[in-house]
Parts: sequence; structure tokens; C-alpha cells
Amino acid sequence: MRQIHLFTAERRLYNSTMAAPEIRPATEADLPAITEIYAHAVLHGTATFELIAPDLTEMTRRFTSLMDGGYPYLVASIEGRAIGYAYAGPYRPRPAYRFTVENSVYLQPSIHRRGIGLQLLQRLIAECEARGYRQMIAVIGDSANAGSIGVHARCGFAMIGTHPHVGFKFGRWLDTVMMQRALGEGATTLPGTS
Repeated sequence: MRQIHLFTAERRLYNSTMAAPEIRPATEADLPAITEIYAHAVLHGTATFELIAPDLTEMTRRFTSLMDGGYPYLVASIEGRAIGYAYAGPYRPRPAYRFTVENSVYLQPSIHRRGIGLQLLQRLIAECEARGYRQMIAVIGDSANAGSIGVHARCGFAMIGTHPHVGFKFGRWLDTVMMQRALGEGATTLPGTS
């Protein structure tokens, strides 16, 4: 229940005094808030197909793995508290996929539809381009997730396709939507060349 009360109190704060968020690299100090944001998505939403919310230890392990791999992991914060986060990670483990990343963006429920997800994704794209990645894949849970699909489209992602009925959560079948965006020169040049 603490989480619900916390989000309700923050909703009042953000509705009345919403300042522009700071978009910055995530740190371990952000992980408790990130864990809480993700837990809410797991327990109440269909953006992720996880069924059990990972604890802080598991979220720290995932964060460390991405950091050790050199991937970008960002937070949007207001007054020092993370209200949303985004990261890129490997699309697939085989070496041929090394220039392609998959993105994830999650927001605190009270700040949806305020452009913060768009800001996070735009910055994440820039960070991935700076690291030399050439393609970004979005695997969007639930084809009814119009907000996420719209944000990705605004950032230049093209619809690749839908995998119908591949997930089962909250007593119903769910689709995944695949979207893709070229990064930097995309496939117009070979990696390591200009």
C-alpha cells in the first residue's frame, strides 16, 4: 500500500508544480525508485510480460550487467528523485547483433502523457548513436499500448509487425508490437567506416 500512497502524493505534487525533469545517467542511488516504478508496471500493466516484480537485488544485478556492457541507462528526475528511466541493452546475444540494441522506457504512473517518455527516448537514441550502434528495436508489450507506440513513432521508429497472442497476463492474451529505427548512418555504411 505504501507504493500506492506514494504515487498518489507525488501525483498531486507533479500536477501542481511539474518542473522540467533532468535527464541524466542513472546511478545505483536511483535503483530503489527505479525498482518501485518497474514493480508498478509489472503488477498493474502490460508493457512488461514479467509476472513477479523483481526486488532491488535483482534490479541492481540487471543495472550492473548493462553498465558493465557499456550500454546507456538514463533517469528522468525531479528534485533528485527518479520519476522515469530508459535503457538500451543487447537485442540478441549472438555477436552478429552487436550493432543493434533494444530499448526500454518506464515512467511513474503519475507522469504519463507529459512528454517525459519522449525526452528519455530521444536522449537514449542520441546516447546509442554516440556509442556506434546502428539499429534500435522496440518490443512493445500489448498492441493496445498506444502511448508507447506513439512515442516510438514520434522518434522515427517504423512499425515492423505484431506478434499476436504471444503473452498471457491478467487472464488475457497479449500481443507484442515490433518497431525499429536506424541509428546514425544505419545500414548505409559498414561499421567503423564513414
